[in-house]
Amino acid sequence: MTVNRSATALVEVPRGLAGVVVTETEIGDVRGREGFYHYRQYSAVELARTRRFEDVWHLLVHGTLPDPARGAAFAAETAALRRLPAGVRAALPGIAAAGGGAGPLAGLRTALSLLGAERGFRPVYDLDADRRRTDTVAACAAVPTLLTALYRLGRGLDPVEPREDLSYAADYLRMLTGTEPDPRHVRAVEQYLISTIDHGFNASTFTARVIASTGADVAACLTGAVGALSGPLHGGAPSRALDTLDAIGTPDRIDAWIRERVLAGDRIMGFGHAIYRTEDPRSRMLRETALGFGGPRVRFAVEVERRVEAILAELKPGRELHTNVEFYAGIVMELCGLPREMFTPTFAAARAVGWSANILEQAADPKIIRPVARYVGPEPRVAVPAAL
Repeated sequence: MTVNRSATALVEVPRGLAGVVVTETEIGDVRGREGFYHYRQYSAVELARTRRFEDVWHLLVHGTLPDPARGAAFAAETAALRRLPAGVRAALPGIAAAGGGAGPLAGLRTALSLLGAERGFRPVYDLDADRRRTDTVAACAAVPTLLTALYRLGRGLDPVEPREDLSYAADYLRMLTGTEPDPRHVRAVEQYLISTIDHGFNASTFTARVIASTGADVAACLTGAVGALSGPLHGGAPSRALDTLDAIGTPDRIDAWIRERVLAGDRIMGFGHAIYRTEDPRSRMLRETALGFGGPRVRFAVEVERRVEAILAELKPGRELHTNVEFYAGIVMELCGLPREMFTPTFAAARAVGWSANILEQAADPKIIRPVARYVGPEPRVAVPAAL
């Protein structure tokens, strides 16, 4: 149904814009029925299995996978930008303390705004394409330093300064834990980071693009995206998936626990996805990573996955429910020594690159994103009552 109101034709669309195409993108796509997603022309999972995080970052913001020389140069460029301006470093203890236990993700919003001011970010509307890219790279490079510093300060620990000789993933783990990371842990976390850089027009990505369409600066766009990610309907599921395993406790309790939840219609965290109608390809890859580590926790997770699918097939025939990225992401991050409160911030450290690619793409479009709402309140033009 369309209603003419002035010169604008109003078009009724599904709630939440479900299935509505709002723009075109060259960054990537999610093909839910196929169980496949890609960054530009490459399989995202294949990139995670074969390339470095910095290579994929280059692909998203520059449009190409770098050759070895360019890849090394880009990695060095981004590593040098991890060190924070003095004004930002000085403010972090206050940001961490003011959070009241809200955590690094909440602090990141304030820290990114301050970083933008310290770095002199200007509205993308006023910048050429090269300067826009420069600003996004500077912001993304600082995110691991900000998140790890806020985490450590919140626990009474000193921040760990970045090192330029380490990769993005390795330095992130080192700055978080304060110790030299195990190379196996580095590679596992790097694969997780690559696999979550971008994933279609989710709420945080769309938020970043809406803000970019106004011509705002990169820090404002990223801050808005972090705010959207902080909502429990968007971020936070990896730790909740581990909570499911903790609630079940032991293998002998699996069936009874799952049956009770399925019959009650409760959601089983770590299972199901809004887009995929087959197995989540990210989950498949991270299951392989987890199995490579082995151990009782991994065996327990695999058995829970198997029994959830079997019990659903019995109680809800025709309804497919598979693990999503959060289920095995939680297992892998736990095995690599990341605390649960850093699971969603770690996701943000990866997704900042995807947000940046979308900011750059949107900034090239001069049209502001400006939808309208259909008014359903009281009939207007009622006389205003006299003040008492």
